[in-house]
Amino acid sequence: MKLGVDYSSLFPLILPAERLLVPPGSHSPQKSSRPSRSLCWSKALPTVGECHYRAARCRPRLTPLVAVAALLISDDVRAASAADAVSASLAMLDTSADKDGYNLFNPTPVKLMRELNTDRPDKTESPYTVDAGHFQAEMDFVVLTLDREDDVRSRTWNVAPVNFKVGLLNNVDLQVIFDSYFDVRLQGHAVQRRETNSGVGDLTTRLKINLWGDDGGPTAFGLIPFLKAPTNTNGLGNDAVEGGVIFPLAVALPGKWDMGMETEVDFMRNAANTGYRPEFVNSITFGHDLIGKLGGYAEFFSDVSTERGAGWVGTLDAGLVYQLTENVQLDAGCNFGVTRSADNLQPFTGLSIRF
Repeated sequence: MKLGVDYSSLFPLILPAERLLVPPGSHSPQKSSRPSRSLCWSKALPTVGECHYRAARCRPRLTPLVAVAALLISDDVRAASAADAVSASLAMLDTSADKDGYNLFNPTPVKLMRELNTDRPDKTESPYTVDAGHFQAEMDFVVLTLDREDDVRSRTWNVAPVNFKVGLLNNVDLQVIFDSYFDVRLQGHAVQRRETNSGVGDLTTRLKINLWGDDGGPTAFGLIPFLKAPTNTNGLGNDAVEGGVIFPLAVALPGKWDMGMETEVDFMRNAANTGYRPEFVNSITFGHDLIGKLGGYAEFFSDVSTERGAGWVGTLDAGLVYQLTENVQLDAGCNFGVTRSADNLQPFTGLSIRF
């Protein structure tokens, strides 16, 4: 989530207080989280916590349709054998019904588990949940955010933000996103002054509910309500409770392409700290396997705030995903700002693991 904090007290020598009145234009862990995304600076210095939300972002890897193999039956194969083979294949389609009885304390057997699906590395959330009774951790090794606004340059390191998930039911999982460690540097060339700050970020709790398509089908849709608790230190957040809801959709396209879309409504504390304002997030991402276990994605992301004077945040994002094992995924990518209020550049690399 984007967290709007007044940095005039932290960096008074770089920008005068009047420059800080315009709120940042711009989620996760993340978030994944979701709530925030990148550290976005408009004409005002934004919250460092804004960069945390990239971590909860995610490439929705669409669960493939359960394949029913075509039966090549020669003339000398008995009809009874063919009927038995068809029945066995059709039984595979009823897997989700067989999994409804599993929960946190009665885990889904390994042979019935879905393929690994994550909420990263892109910002678009996935509608797929973690199987009941199993755990999944999705994290960035490190995220670097670079931006320049007028004569002020910013550099933010976010180290090891993590989204920890646990499957509660066959179509419901609980997620806890922590923004770990931030190191922020602002440099104003006009006054030849540099200021730094560091500390931990906020904690976001999410509940993902898959409404259809968790265990197969050409589409999948979900619901992700979330709530952010202000656990930051050293002013790296706005010290406000914020929340919202995300609606992710995944679609299997021809040619083995995957498409993910989401729309999101956040309720963020306003710059004057007198109430809450809505913020609207929309994104679309396309993914495809490249070579072997290596896949790639391209994404467009948009964040529009109703705060007076806030700018529109738009980014073009791209990255690679490598399926190391059936339970381990590596990724790397970069988000490129295409509007004035978006960060200029945000490279990252991360890991997802299921157990």
